[in-house]
Amino acid sequence: MESVDQDDRHRHKENIDEVRRASGTWGFFRLVNHGIPSTVTDEIIKGIKRFHEQDTEIKKQFYSNDPKTGCIFNTNFDLYVSKYANWRDTLRCNLLSPDPLDPQELPDTCRDIIVEYWKHIMKLANTITGLLSEALGLEQDHLKRIFTDFMLLSGYYYPACPEPELTLGTSKHSDPSFFTLLLQDHIGGLQILHQNQWVTVEPIPATLIVNIGDLLQLISNDKFKSAQHRVLANRNGPRVSVACFLNTKFSDNSKIYGPLKEILSEENPTIYKYITMKEYTDHYVKKGLGGVSALDHFKLPSN
Repeated sequence: MESVDQDDRHRHKENIDEVRRASGTWGFFRLVNHGIPSTVTDEIIKGIKRFHEQDTEIKKQFYSNDPKTGCIFNTNFDLYVSKYANWRDTLRCNLLSPDPLDPQELPDTCRDIIVEYWKHIMKLANTITGLLSEALGLEQDHLKRIFTDFMLLSGYYYPACPEPELTLGTSKHSDPSFFTLLLQDHIGGLQILHQNQWVTVEPIPATLIVNIGDLLQLISNDKFKSAQHRVLANRNGPRVSVACFLNTKFSDNSKIYGPLKEILSEENPTIYKYITMKEYTDHYVKKGLGGVSALDHFKLPSN
């Protein structure tokens, strides 16, 4: 998508059509001219890299198994569940959960740029949410009313791997989010599973990747696809990427999510159960990365 300008009505309609087509087939699309300055995208990559290349003694103060902690550093987050080790370190920041994270909880090596990047990414996320709503034939603010109470930023660091053919940077998975905004550096390695073939997403400087998550596939009743993807390990690292997951609270047991009644019909009946976020998250974590989509567990029996 070449622009997110909503003032150009003709361009806006084209954007809606492009988002509908890409979200329903690939589950991924690329954003160009998204409005975030290149100085900001360059600096967030550098900031995440600075954090990960610090001495372990400094980083370990952010290590925690408590998901409620505002900022967490980990390696192989699902090591005891996944069938494979993931050649990756992660700095995970709960930026909006539901109250904004106190910036003082962020590492000082990247605090200022995370705050700056977050301001831009929230504005962009609102725009994308509106486009996705309209692409489903809904009012522009419809999806915004459903899932804007949680934003998770993950800064990934993939060290150079001496034997990349023996492991993966990140195992095959789909995202447990409504959608994800991804910024990647020049190294590359992201692949999408499309029509049973792995397709490489070449990095283009300062562009962002949007990918549909499981929860958006659920509420769209499969109109949008949450594609399986992975990251290859490589000898040319380190590779750095920043993923922002728009979601609702993972432990929320108060709201029910399922196919939106506004898009259901006799010809398009619901194909999923109605579930809480906690039910979905518990199964996603238990399943681990790799294998089939966590959504398959919640499909209704076909007639």
